Amino acid sequence: QVQVVESGGRSVQAGGSLRLSCAASGRTFSSNFMGWFRQAPGKEREFVGAIMWSGGDTYYADFVKGRFTVSGDGAKNSVYLQLNSLKLEDTAVYYCAADSGGTYRYKPISVTGSYTYWGQGTLVTVST
Repeated sequence: QVQVVESGGRSVQAGGSLRLSCAASGRTFSSNFMGWFRQAPGKEREFVGAIMWSGGDTYYADFVKGRFTVSGDGAKNSVYLQLNSLKLEDTAVYYCAADSGGTYRYKPISVTGSYTYWGQGTLVTVST
């Protein structure tokens, strides 16, 4: 059974920084890419950023605008999200996700349907 577990969410003041961590485990687990999504109250889940293990390329949503950084270690099935210059509107539950692995076939990395495994989420609250 595959498990995806996020950690690091907490309350932080606007302008502050935070680092989220995610680790995936399971005897059969493998992935081509892992990503971060977020969901604010009353809103749909949206793409934040992701990393492709082959080549290490990273991808971001437009609203990130250099404030967030995705990094990871494919050998450890771990991905991180560094959040800087946090704004009130960054308040959300942040989810980590991974694709199903295997032979890579193109999937749009910013779409929830491209991911098979999801964590339970970690809450980030930004306040004044």
